[in-house]
Amino acid sequence: MKRILLPTDFSEHAEDALKVAAQIAKRNDSEIIILHMLELPHQMNDAITGGASIPETMLFMKKANEMLDEVSARPYLDGVPVTEIVKMDKPIHGIAQVSKDYEIDLIVMGSHGSSGVEELLIGSTTEKVVRNSEIPVLVVKKDISNFNPENIVFASDFSDETKKPFEKFLNFTKFFDSKIHLVTICTPNSFKPTHTSEKAMNEFVAEFNLTNYSTHIYNDTNIEKGIINFSNSINADIIGMCTHGRTGFAHFFNGSISEGLVNHAIKPVITFKI
Repeated sequence: MKRILLPTDFSEHAEDALKVAAQIAKRNDSEIIILHMLELPHQMNDAITGGASIPETMLFMKKANEMLDEVSARPYLDGVPVTEIVKMDKPIHGIAQVSKDYEIDLIVMGSHGSSGVEELLIGSTTEKVVRNSEIPVLVVKKDISNFNPENIVFASDFSDETKKPFEKFLNFTKFFDSKIHLVTICTPNSFKPTHTSEKAMNEFVAEFNLTNYSTHIYNDTNIEKGIINFSNSINADIIGMCTHGRTGFAHFFNGSISEGLVNHAIKPVITFKI
């Protein structure tokens, strides 16, 4: 893991995410790219049509760079290589472009962890990044002074299409020597007999060289609650799952469950695109 991208709007939640990114970077000798997206209204128009003038734009850029300098000087970043970027673009486009240009290995973002996509960091940007990013995204909900995950959940239907994302998940967990808890959620609307679920999970596990792991089938009223309640029951430190891009999370999730989980789970959530 060479480079970690931290998009920031200079909020408390972005600060919480940066603290976690710093801990991961120190463990893996990684560089952190701190990105602030400067989205000016009608930025390409001239002053007559209501757009920001060049002096105003330069003022915003100067202020943003000053704030990035302050963030980069945080004591918890001592010893971590940091690159600062201010980019004028739509947040989702800018994050994607910087991820590509800098060959980012992990994106770490902050979130209120409360309710509603509109409450996510920088509007709905976190949700959009989670849904579309080809790069793993770690969403942090609160200040974590000692980020040393011992128990990590991977929630899935364990279909063939989740195998490649699971390899990325394993690459992430190996840095922490964590125990992996593989879980499939059984609900009234997605019921499978126990022997069917066990067979799918055992065949899935057989293709990987896993040692410190356990498998679970958890029953609940819906998948989102099942993942959260199971994670709480084992005192998990991180929840991991796959995403399906624009169509939402892996097909065993329905509709807005992905957004709901990212919003409602207090624990950090890491996602890997199928």
